[in-house]
Amino acid sequence: MYSATTQTRQPWRPAAIGPDSRGVWLMGNDVDVARRLAGAGFDWVALDAQHGAIDRSALVALGRALADVGTNFVVRVPGVEHSWIGASLDAGAAGVIVPSVASVQDARAAVRATYYPPLGERSWGPFSPMWDAAPPPTEEADAQVQCAVMIETAGALEAVEEIAALDGVGMLFLGPVDLSLALDRSVADLLSDTRDEAPVPRIRRAAERHRKAVAAFAGHPDGVPAMRAQGIDRIAVATDIAIVALGAQRALALTDQGRLPQVTSRTKDTTSSST
Repeated sequence: MYSATTQTRQPWRPAAIGPDSRGVWLMGNDVDVARRLAGAGFDWVALDAQHGAIDRSALVALGRALADVGTNFVVRVPGVEHSWIGASLDAGAAGVIVPSVASVQDARAAVRATYYPPLGERSWGPFSPMWDAAPPPTEEADAQVQCAVMIETAGALEAVEEIAALDGVGMLFLGPVDLSLALDRSVADLLSDTRDEAPVPRIRRAAERHRKAVAAFAGHPDGVPAMRAQGIDRIAVATDIAIVALGAQRALALTDQGRLPQVTSRTKDTTSSST
């Protein structure tokens, strides 16, 4: 196992999505937007490489920018793909969120891609901006990353107990929109159903039984209360797109009321620096 002892590096950060945390979900690839959202007070940032405009080049640039401001970030990779999972971790991600999992076999493949041998098959890529020129031992790297498996398909829901029991799966991540489509239900109906046999309680109980974390995507602050009512406190509360829309609506509302946001020295500085 590779271990560097002669060079100084930054401490490896713990897994990003901790209890009672609020994340922001980036669909875009603008570095300045990422840095500003990271500085707004969110606990973690998720980069969406499945549905967002984030390719491998943008991944590296965003990873460096977020590392510079000391913000934990995770990547929703395009699917159960070894190359993307490895590249995301190489870029400094504290974890990966793996979509399109339809079986326990898919979840095992995600684990194999996330961790180095003997638990997994991750390839060693010595280029992470988090390493400060010296990579950590593979055992340490494994201990500080998190594999989150999305429960968003009928197959994943059916196998949720087996998936939660897998060594290396650290988190079950609820994807309410795709899961509602798979089950032919509305998102509101899915999230409001608190019966023991209902999908969301099943996911939460499976995670609890196997001492795994559970998180969810809200995408907009309006969806947060229903998730908290289901006992989920690790939530991606908004996308960058939703935040832009909310900010635009707020600016128009304040303008119509004859009140504009107070311009602070920091606002002046950031505004002038962007012109």
